[in-house]
Amino acid sequence: MTAVLILLALVGLIGVFVWGLYNSLVTAKQRVDESWSQIEVQLKRRADLIPNLIETVKGYAKHEQEIFDKLAEARRGLQEAGNASEAEQADRQLRSVLDRLFAIAEDNPELRASENFQKLQEELSDTEDKIAYARQFYNTNVMEYNIKIQTFPNVLLAPALGFTKGDFFETEEEERKTPEVDFSSKE
Repeated sequence: MTAVLILLALVGLIGVFVWGLYNSLVTAKQRVDESWSQIEVQLKRRADLIPNLIETVKGYAKHEQEIFDKLAEARRGLQEAGNASEAEQADRQLRSVLDRLFAIAEDNPELRASENFQKLQEELSDTEDKIAYARQFYNTNVMEYNIKIQTFPNVLLAPALGFTKGDFFETEEEERKTPEVDFSSKE
């Protein structure tokens, strides 16, 4: 009789442990999902600013149709991204095209002086800051989630409960390099 009670108590403890583990992993996964949605909100905000930016720049840089097409394509790629990896790639492409667009603006004093352009540039800068914060928050939640599923004894049960390692929103090697600034005169 005592052995049965001990066995039942042991099974009960294991059940409570698995229940607690499952609930904590669900909570951690939901935090990762929620923080990812914050990145998506900011990426969408930036993508929504782009048509206004294009229209503002078009009036001053009519000969730059290629950049407008690439900007529209990059924006579409960002909107259609289905996961962190696709969003990272689309985000890199969009930032690259935006850098080219701002280089065009630098060559056009009238555009730089335009109130609409300055406002859009400020909004994009603010959005970039928010994206950076959202990425940091997301990566923190992914790290905490990954630690939870990779520590003992969770590592033994997490895969069986359907939990897999989360992906970080990372930068490419190219983005980690210090940009080169050249103030030499243009020809």
